[in-house]
Amino acid sequence: MDKEFDLVVIGAGIVGLATAMEAVGRYPRLRVAVVEKESEIAQHQTGHNSGVIHSGVYYTPGSLRARNCVAGAAAMVEFCSEHHLPCNICGKVIVATERAELPGLHRLYERGRANGIANLRLIGPERLRELEPHSAGIAALHVPGAGITDYTQVARKYAELILAGGGMLLTGCAVTAIRHDATLLVLETTRGAIAARWAINCAGLHSDRMRRLAGLSEGPQIVPFRGEYYEVAPESTSLIRGLIYPVPDPQFPFLGVHFTRKVRGGVEAGPNAVLALGREGYRKRDINLRDLAGTLAYPGFWKMAARHWPSGLAEVARSYSKRLLTRSLQRLVPGIRESDLLPGGSGVRAQAMDRDGRLLDDFSIVPTERMIHVCNVPSPAATASLVIGKQIVDMAEREMKLSAANPALVFPATSGGLPANA
Repeated sequence: MDKEFDLVVIGAGIVGLATAMEAVGRYPRLRVAVVEKESEIAQHQTGHNSGVIHSGVYYTPGSLRARNCVAGAAAMVEFCSEHHLPCNICGKVIVATERAELPGLHRLYERGRANGIANLRLIGPERLRELEPHSAGIAALHVPGAGITDYTQVARKYAELILAGGGMLLTGCAVTAIRHDATLLVLETTRGAIAARWAINCAGLHSDRMRRLAGLSEGPQIVPFRGEYYEVAPESTSLIRGLIYPVPDPQFPFLGVHFTRKVRGGVEAGPNAVLALGREGYRKRDINLRDLAGTLAYPGFWKMAARHWPSGLAEVARSYSKRLLTRSLQRLVPGIRESDLLPGGSGVRAQAMDRDGRLLDDFSIVPTERMIHVCNVPSPAATASLVIGKQIVDMAEREMKLSAANPALVFPATSGGLPANA
């Protein structure tokens, strides 16, 4: 074998790195490696993240998303403080602009209280104007603990701590096949074979493909959705102080267009949420025929489309019309103008979908004898990454018998180790 480890984590996004960091810290004698197909870490969902430290107000009480978000947000703020990473608790308002949205606003309040979110307040238009003077609404939910950070920097710090703890980071190393031998796994990669006693699939946009390579044909498929953002022109960013969100449509899986202040300055507006034509399709012209064929051949996609086509059509229309997007944003901040919106970035969400067209709403982490597959970790995955990493390693202990006892028995001891870009 070219390389030999006790534990290999596939994918150097924020969840994979948090998991490896937890394993290295808990079991310093184990040989742990993260393999990543890109030349740098955090190149996909992590690196295209809005930076919001979510509070947990949207998630079903008792769900993994809800429990992990509240604990994860506190852990993330503490981690940023400890390691001197940018973090701003700027607060958030969820704004009702018409009476029909008031029941939904109250449901969010009750959900947030059930999830243990501190200091939630239902407020009227006067208090809303004190918090966000340029926002229009008849009522709002104030979430003072919501904040923003830079998750790329957070991921880099995770990677730094992995390396400092003796772990390895192998970039430019795409997994192409997975074999199960009698006592170990063999990962065939673009940089040679890797042997491992245990592996954890944190491949994000390609997690379902890794699962199938490992021999698990059953399970959800990743259907990619692109979120398209605009930047608010510098002269108009004073219209937004923190985070301004609409009351979401409970029939649609996305939150609707909103305003997000960035931790390094500036404000994002959006996103439009549209089907991406490739799993890494960050631009409209980015088409991957293999990815697109896989989406169109999946029966769940057509069942989902039949249920959500009116909302989907509206998203596509806004994607191609800045005027329509501006109208949606003006419901929250009437003073925003079409000329204030400048081309911005985009991200692709790894949305897991079952064959009945249901979008998986909660985290889905599936253990097998020697692998764990992180099949679905939607937002707040970045916010809760520290907590999720701990839970995955806990699961590895229970289900795969991951242990520090007798580390590297399968392999001869090596000295020195591999450099981070080996």
